[in-house]
Formats: sequence, C-alpha cells, structure tokens
Amino acid sequence: MSSAVSTPDSVLQQLQWRYATKKFDPSKKIPDEVWKALEQSMVLAPSSFGLQPWKFFVVSNPELRQQLLPHSWGQAQVVDASHLVVFAIKKDLNAADVDRYLDRMAEVQQTPVENLQKFGSVVKGFMDKPPYPLDINEWSTRQVYIALGQFMTAAAFLGIDTCPMEGFIPSQYDEVLELPAQGYKAVVVCPAGYRSQEDHSAQRPKVRFKTEDVVEYIN
Repeated sequence: MSSAVSTPDSVLQQLQWRYATKKFDPSKKIPDEVWKALEQSMVLAPSSFGLQPWKFFVVSNPELRQQLLPHSWGQAQVVDASHLVVFAIKKDLNAADVDRYLDRMAEVQQTPVENLQKFGSVVKGFMDKPPYPLDINEWSTRQVYIALGQFMTAAAFLGIDTCPMEGFIPSQYDEVLELPAQGYKAVVVCPAGYRSQEDHSAQRPKVRFKTEDVVEYIN
C-alpha cells in the first residue's frame, strides 16, 4: 500500500496557491523530469470503463502556437506558457475502440483476450443501447475533463501553474493541428508553466461560496 506523500494542510495549501494563470513567464520552462510526471498524470487519469477516449496533444512548435493564438481569443497564454496541452476526444467511439482496449488489457494483465470478452460485451452493450440518452462524443468529453482535473491538480502539487481554457475555437484548432485526419477533436486547452511576476491575478483572494453552501451531508 502506498503511503501518503502529502499532509492535509499541504494539499490545501497548494490548492489555494493554484489559480487560472493569466500571464506566464515565457523565459521559464518546465524541467524535463517535472514534465514527465505531468505527462504521466494524464496517462494515469481514470475514465469510465477505463476506455481512455482521448489523446493529449502537446504543442511545442512555436510557429504552430502562434497560428493558434488568433483562434484562442488572443489569449497569450497559448504562446507564453512553457507547455501547451490540447485535450482531445476520440471521435465517434465504437466497438473497434473497445477491442483495442481489450487487446491492451490482455497485454498488460497477461491474460488471453478471450477471458475479457464478457467485459467487452458489457461495454459495447452500454455504447449500443445505453441506459439513458447518450451522445457518445459528449460522454467522451466528460471523460476528458477528468484528465484535465488530474493534470491541473498534479501541476499544483509540483508548483506548476496552469490555465484551463475553453476560450478557443475548437474547429480551428482541429484544422491547424490536423486532428480530424487522426480521428480526434479538441475540447479543452491547458497551458502550463510559471506565472509572471506581472500577473496581478495571483494576488487576488480566491472567491468561493462558503463550504456549507456547496457541501451537504446526507445522513
């Protein structure tokens, strides 16, 4: 069993420290070993059925990032941050994607894929005849936001600033990054790096409703 690496106070301290960074310091880059941990925070993110209906496009090409700027409501974070992650869904997830996951499960768990067919049938049944009205791309989008949250939380624990962004034009991102040809669609963007000393937003107190207004215990 893993032992805790943080105390309750240190967790809350980092979550208080975190904010949606408005201005990054373009001269500061995330060290490789830190980035590798953040990369794995996305890879290790949970998803329904474990399907991982996503891909994380890390845009490092400065020219591409400049092309994305006008499609990002002119928000400079996309060019100034050390790293830019585009969280994308696998469009129109289907039975073939389930089979691909079963093949990977069989490989990792060292079991014949035939042993996993019952589980596969359950997942395919959910997708084919869901128990409630289901748009598979909207469902996949909800999964991607789980990965986004884990990425941002891991970044906060490592002292890395982030800024989740829906303020962009997904179709234009798709075009610039040629995502449709790969079967993916951009849904949310998150620059990561180090805050600029000129970003006065960092000094503003967090505004949250009182705990008793948003947390209710049902006994």
